[in-house]
Amino acid sequence: MRNKIPLQDPKKRIKNFFEVALGLSKREAEIEATRCLQCKDPLCVKGCPVEIDIPAFIKLIKEGKPKEALEKIKEKNNLPAVCGRVCPQEDQCEVACVLNKKKVPINIGALERYASDCGLVHGSWFIVHSEKQRAKITVVGSGPAGLTCAADLAKLGYQVTLFESLHVAGGVLVYGIPEFRLPKQIVHDEVSYIEGLGVKIETDALIGSTYSLEELFKQGFKAVFIATGAGLPQFLGIPGENLGRVYSANEFLTRANLMKAYEFPAYATPINIGKRVAIIGGGNVALDCSRVAKRLGSEVFLVYRRTEKEMPGRIEEIDNAREEGINFAILTQPVRIIGDEQGFVKGLECIKMRLGEPDESGRKRPIPVEGSNFILEVDTVIVAIGQSPNPLLARLTPDLKTNPDGTIIVDKDFMTSISGVFAGGDIITGADTVISAMGAGKKAAAAIDKYVMVHSS
Repeated sequence: MRNKIPLQDPKKRIKNFFEVALGLSKREAEIEATRCLQCKDPLCVKGCPVEIDIPAFIKLIKEGKPKEALEKIKEKNNLPAVCGRVCPQEDQCEVACVLNKKKVPINIGALERYASDCGLVHGSWFIVHSEKQRAKITVVGSGPAGLTCAADLAKLGYQVTLFESLHVAGGVLVYGIPEFRLPKQIVHDEVSYIEGLGVKIETDALIGSTYSLEELFKQGFKAVFIATGAGLPQFLGIPGENLGRVYSANEFLTRANLMKAYEFPAYATPINIGKRVAIIGGGNVALDCSRVAKRLGSEVFLVYRRTEKEMPGRIEEIDNAREEGINFAILTQPVRIIGDEQGFVKGLECIKMRLGEPDESGRKRPIPVEGSNFILEVDTVIVAIGQSPNPLLARLTPDLKTNPDGTIIVDKDFMTSISGVFAGGDIITGADTVISAMGAGKKAAAAIDKYVMVHSS
């Protein structure tokens, strides 16, 4: 039987921002670890974007050696406590597990979290590397791709400086994921580990504005890795999106996560949110917004144009949202946001949908049902339908070639159109998972190492 992570009671957790998933105990972790078959050809490793030796670290947990298990994980993964919480293992390593044939794969994510949390309790486990002797490299952006690339380059002996535009490092990990899914202290601890590897982090530095790419090379950096993510919000383009109490998911989550608006007035960042909130979207970001709004005391409607089966959000997050009392308005498409005399939201006009043939995404295409328009009475609307790359750096760097959607064009080695400038993560793919961005960061670090060795000889 697969061991599941225990959760906070739904009736209690909707009134706080403490972590929902409570983690496995030592006994629970060791019992779960005994289920691993220790396959000779472990398919789970092939399913992991950063190629963790999963059977090896699970075996160490089984033997009661969480310290050694964490060291094994950190050979490949510099953010294990993060990944153990937010990585979609069910679509990657766990789906490849042999035991998944019977729908009971090893709970790899829970075991990774267990080893990581043991390490966070025992800070002395962190390894601090010696002073760097190799060339200077800069990384732009401190999200999962940037942190991973910086850490891997530091392990190779490079002098790495990481620039972050915000006042705190972590990127989407700190501004985009709620406290109850990923406590900010966890991110700060992971960042501290990476600083311990010798990575220098400079915050409040907007590359393209504070420094140009040309200026970075003049400062002696031999290569640049751009990992600025996809933080530009997308909107529906329907009437009423300029009304008061219409938020992008980015603004709403940044206020709540990074600026702790839920603790106002202790933190001076209020959120003007009403009693009935509509969240538009069906991905993890939309689910995060809905669960934050619920904790702020609102009745919440998750408005999604397909059925729950087609939702791109993680199944466990969908289940958590339902347990917490989120209303699922499925097969529903917004067409207009209605305002009151003061310019604030008072309703959302929607139309019912039906599903047709699959579209290019492989999901059934939503088709409007004529004459089915209705008004959803809400006083706040949050649009969570996706993000695009911020165009600032590309606009200020004409030689940096991009696609029509704003993503940076790279070759097979993550090299951009500018020699010595690399890019990876959401800035080249559009919004994707944390672990996919980390995989890109690892591959880019290896490519940068090869490039610098060739060009410094």
